[in-house]
Amino acid sequence: MPRTHIQTLPLRARPGVVARLVTAVTTFADRRRDRQRLGQLDTHLLRDIGLDVQDARRESDKPFWQP
Repeated sequence: MPRTHIQTLPLRARPGVVARLVTAVTTFADRRRDRQRLGQLDTHLLRDIGLDVQDARRESDKPFWQP
């Protein structure tokens, strides 16, 4: 039976995979936290940042993976 050689790439040959994963997880966590806080603001504070209640609710209801 002929022998075949399968070449594999070590993990370090793929730079940035872990860094991109960490960045994505951090972004998702930040979005989730920010949207939760936005949903807790009262009308007065929403007006201060230029949003109405419907806009704030629409944004805070989005899942964390949606930009």
